[in-house]
Amino acid sequence: MAARKPKVIVTRKLPDQVETRMRELFNTELNLSDEPLSRAQLADALGRADVLAPTITDKIDATLLEKAGPQLKLIANFGVGVDHIDIAAANARGIAVTNTPGVLTEDTADLTLALITAVARRIVEGAGVTQAGGYTGWAPTWMMGHRLTGKRLGIIGMGRIGQAVARRAKAFGLQIHYHNRKPVSPRIADELEATYWDSLDQMLARMDIVSVHCPHTPATYHLLSARRLKLLQAHALLINTARGEIIDETALAELLKSGGIAGAGLDVFEFEPKINPKLLGLPNAVLLPHLGSATIEGRIDMGEKVIINIRTWMDGHKPPDRIIPSMM
Repeated sequence: MAARKPKVIVTRKLPDQVETRMRELFNTELNLSDEPLSRAQLADALGRADVLAPTITDKIDATLLEKAGPQLKLIANFGVGVDHIDIAAANARGIAVTNTPGVLTEDTADLTLALITAVARRIVEGAGVTQAGGYTGWAPTWMMGHRLTGKRLGIIGMGRIGQAVARRAKAFGLQIHYHNRKPVSPRIADELEATYWDSLDQMLARMDIVSVHCPHTPATYHLLSARRLKLLQAHALLINTARGEIIDETALAELLKSGGIAGAGLDVFEFEPKINPKLLGLPNAVLLPHLGSATIEGRIDMGEKVIINIRTWMDGHKPPDRIIPSMM
C-alpha cells in the first residue's frame, strides 16, 4: 500500500510546473485565484494542513499558530525571508520552518545593479518624459546623471547576494566597500578588492552609493535610521532590494525631497504592499514592485526548493533549509 500523501496547502499561485509537480507528489490544495488568504483562511489552513507552503504575504504570528492542528509539522516557505513567520512560536509547537535560500542570489543582484544604473542615469525619469511625448531633442545639459566608474559602493550585508552585487559592481568599475558582522574570508576580499568597515556610520559618510543586503531582524529594524541617513553625502544614492523595514522610509523621503541625498532605488517597502505616500511622485526615487526574485527561472527554482524540503521531511530527515530561532 502506498504511503499516505501529506496534505500540503499552498497559499498563493505558483508557476504551473511547480504546482503540477506538487500535485503529483502530495495531496496539494492550490490557490488558483492568487488572492492573499485572509487571517481566517490562514487559520483554517493551519488547522487542516500537514504542511503549509506560505509566501511573504502571509503573516503567521504566535496567535495564528495557536490555530494549528496537531498534524501540522512543517511550514515550507516559498521565499528566502521568514520575518513574516514567528519562528520561535512555530519551534515551540514542534513545527519546522524552511525557506528557499541561494536560488534568488543572481536575480536579486541583477536587479540591484539595474536600480543603481537607473537612479544614477535617471533612466526611469527620462523614459517617462519620452513616453509622454516630451522629448524635443538632445541638449548638452539636459537629464544629466552620474558616471558609475570610479564611484565607491558601500554594501550593507556581505552574504551571498552582497557578494554577487560586488562582483557585478566591480565589472562596472565601482570600488567595493562593505559593512558586515565580520569580515569575509581573505580570498573573497582579495577577489572583490573589498574594503571592510566595522563601523557602519563611518562607511555611510564616505560612500557614493549604498546598497542594502542584510536580513530583516529585530537588530536591523531601521538600521538606516534618520540619524544614519543624515550621514550620507548629498550626492549619494541609496538602494534597497532586501527588506523595507531596514530603512526609516519617512526620514528617507524627507531627505530625498530636501536634496539631502541625490536619489534612491527601492524594490521593497516598510509597510508593503502599501508605499509611504511621501515617496510617491519623487523624481529622484525609482520604486519597483518587489521584483527581486521575479524571473521565471528564479520562481521555478524556489518551488523546487519547497518541494525538496517537503520530500526530505516526508522521508523522516531534517529538511536542508530549516530555520531555527538562533539563526534569526
